[in-house]
Amino acid sequence: MSFIRWFLGRIILLLNFIFSPRRLKREPDLQRALDLRTANLSLYQYEACPFCVKVRRSLRRNNLNVELRDAKKIELHRNELLEGGGRLKVPCLRIDDVDGEVRWMYESSDIIHYLEQTYVTV
Repeated sequence: MSFIRWFLGRIILLLNFIFSPRRLKREPDLQRALDLRTANLSLYQYEACPFCVKVRRSLRRNNLNVELRDAKKIELHRNELLEGGGRLKVPCLRIDDVDGEVRWMYESSDIIHYLEQTYVTV
């Protein structure tokens, strides 16, 4: 079973590489301002998880620079996700608000909707 999961993960990564979406073009000043606004976001993810790939494709398509944290390979990120978010489930978006509050958002569709509503349609 683990070989099948590994093999399917490699197929997902290959297809993602071949059919990678184009980045949204913005004026350099607008992109820098957006990068500052997204500096408080971190995406906890696994490299070959299909739902994580879905979120990363949306990040690329919308040209959003969000820190990616591998919760499978890096124990520190796995522990942060478990302690902060309460469960070891990916993808998970960590949102550090300006008032110091930390929010954790699970579910790929919810994450994509939040990012597009908050950062792309502005």
